[in-house]
Amino acid sequence: MSRLNKFRKILQGIILLLIISIQANAQENFRIMFYNVENMYDIKDNPGTNDDDLTPSGQLHWTNRRYWKKLNDIGTVIASAGDKYPPALVGICEVENDSVLFDLTKRAGLRKHKYEYIITNSKDNRGSNTALLYQRDQIKIISKRSYTPTLQSDPMKTTRDILHVTGRVINDEILDIFVCHFPSRREGIKRTRPDRIRCAELLRQKTDSLFRIRKKANIIIMGDFNDYPNDISLSESLGAHSIKSPVSDKNLYNMFYHYSGEKNAGSYKYRGKWNFIDQFIISGNLLNLSSKISIKGKEAHVYPASFLLHDDNKKYGGQKPFRTYSGFKYLGGYSDHLPVYMDLIIKN
Repeated sequence: MSRLNKFRKILQGIILLLIISIQANAQENFRIMFYNVENMYDIKDNPGTNDDDLTPSGQLHWTNRRYWKKLNDIGTVIASAGDKYPPALVGICEVENDSVLFDLTKRAGLRKHKYEYIITNSKDNRGSNTALLYQRDQIKIISKRSYTPTLQSDPMKTTRDILHVTGRVINDEILDIFVCHFPSRREGIKRTRPDRIRCAELLRQKTDSLFRIRKKANIIIMGDFNDYPNDISLSESLGAHSIKSPVSDKNLYNMFYHYSGEKNAGSYKYRGKWNFIDQFIISGNLLNLSSKISIKGKEAHVYPASFLLHDDNKKYGGQKPFRTYSGFKYLGGYSDHLPVYMDLIIKN
């Protein structure tokens, strides 16, 4: 065997050992999930918010039995979406208050997974909030903040706060996590678009600040944005690019941008059409596989478990998310959205 061939074999062996070493020192069970849980409210009437329908005497006849079924159902979704391990982080929206999260994490079926939680206290008219569930052995919380958007259409109008949680993971790297629920399109797309733009502008201010103060910012934004990845609020106001474009550490990238418009792909179905309004947006550093934290496979996914779907009506065909209510009719399903998730590789 020539010296050159011997050198090649030695070099190949060294490279193989390095790969094995890196894999052995990488945590691959750090899953992040986002889920719009569709009106996870208690049964009490809060006089300060418009939640009258979600009470036993309200139009939705929201009873104690239905409430606990909802909590156990949502717990089942979260646990099953984690595969072998429960997700390390779970962002949720359309949750009413911390007492609901206490019941979900400490009293319902999810209690065995020992989640802690952080929730906003928004001035939203319906009393809806954003929240983060987290595993204490996976992340140490450093700080928590909430940001209140001022809406362009009406300064007196309220929406959900943006939750910002900063934490340190097992390799001592810092994660900045944002959980969002932008204003809906209920009053019309054009009329409500300025409100979503305003939320995106506020979010951009906060991420720009992080890019300035952190050499390698690890930013994860998740939420129900009520806009598609290529809409103005996300692609221009927030500046979230496709991951197919050139990557910079100081830019944001939408993990679902390149899927937008793809037939039968999405987390939400409206009038027979699937699309992504639930999304992950990340900083470019997380797309660099040599970083201490990176997105596994540079991919994010929808969790389309069969029990979360049922048949759509004959007009549209196919399947759609199995929701809790359709109008005022109780269906007993999970949510009108599907969860989305992605995995982090954390190198020690």
